Amino acid sequence: MGSTVFHLSASLVERGHRVTVITRSGGGDPPPQQGVNVITVGWAKIPMEFTRSYGRSALRELEKLNDSDPVDVVHLHCPMISWSESQFRRCTENVAPVVSSLHGSWLGERDGLIAANKAREAAVWANPNDLAILLTAGRYARFERAAIHESSICVANSQATKADFEERYGPPESWSCEVIHWGVDTSMFHPLDRDASDQLAEYNENRSRYGVSEDGSKLILAVGRLAARKGFGTLLRGFAKLQEKAPESSLVIVGRGHLRRRLRRQAARLGIGDKVTIEPGMPFERLASLFRSADLVVYPSFYEGQGLIPLEAMSSGTPVVTVDDGPLPEMVDTTVGALFSMGDIDSMSDSMESELRDDVARRKKGALGRERVMASFTYEGNAESFEGVYSRAIS
Repeated sequence: MGSTVFHLSASLVERGHRVTVITRSGGGDPPPQQGVNVITVGWAKIPMEFTRSYGRSALRELEKLNDSDPVDVVHLHCPMISWSESQFRRCTENVAPVVSSLHGSWLGERDGLIAANKAREAAVWANPNDLAILLTAGRYARFERAAIHESSICVANSQATKADFEERYGPPESWSCEVIHWGVDTSMFHPLDRDASDQLAEYNENRSRYGVSEDGSKLILAVGRLAARKGFGTLLRGFAKLQEKAPESSLVIVGRGHLRRRLRRQAARLGIGDKVTIEPGMPFERLASLFRSADLVVYPSFYEGQGLIPLEAMSSGTPVVTVDDGPLPEMVDTTVGALFSMGDIDSMSDSMESELRDDVARRKKGALGRERVMASFTYEGNAESFEGVYSRAIS
């Protein structure tokens, strides 16, 4: 969410607008952006409740800003911030109309955790944030309901998210909701240029680091927060099964979170400990080079509002294997990768093996994935679409 706000702000400024971002304190100083004013506010470091405390602080700061520099439109990002119906009305009456981005629902997050538990993901309820979602998602859902009743326009990040909100919250007949898929940084996430010596050196270094040689070995990459909902335990079981058909493959998982030690133990129990590397995180530039160095990216998540990792892979010219569920098929199909049944080890393993088997077809899919991202999933396209949304909200 921070990445989308950062890049959307920059693109809006390029189109001649002035942008103020009100965000939570404690995240470090953001990179400077000409034309973007950043205000940080306090918040209570309590699972789930931070969305309310952050919301109260942000609204007060927004009103102060409007007194000195009148605001034309307010863009709210749900569920990171939770406003009640009265807070929405206070903003609309005292400041400006509200456009609410729907990044996914708390109830959907809860369902994803339940699905992960059924799939035997490790430590589903060990994370305080996940436990808070399980216990309080119903309470915080009322603030999402307030967003769809009180916003001038809602913008869902996928058709699946729009349908999720329609089914759960029964919006009024007057509800205005559009779908705008978030884009990705296509300049950072780009395909490998084999004529560029520095990129080729990074490619060879990455593959050598993770034990991939030039004798047909394959590098599989998975990226995401190390939480149960992301499905990495299921991925390890699927990768273990893949070893029966493609023993020369290696898996790299990149992500921060509380499950790193558990996932390492699981890999050892499955007998694949020497084929799996779990990185605790890395700078975006290095991650981007890893995306274009991999043969395949796998995304086994049990719930997403949209999910940007598949798009970053496609932008890098790397095919994607992901779940045939929720918003993922809106971005990934058999022309740019493959889909498997959520939580199904055999389906996942077969999909990975099929993609790794044919180098020529895989390179073609990578090229088509890059074309799709450039056509439909860019920040410039987001800025143009939201510019239209803002104008309609104001009018």
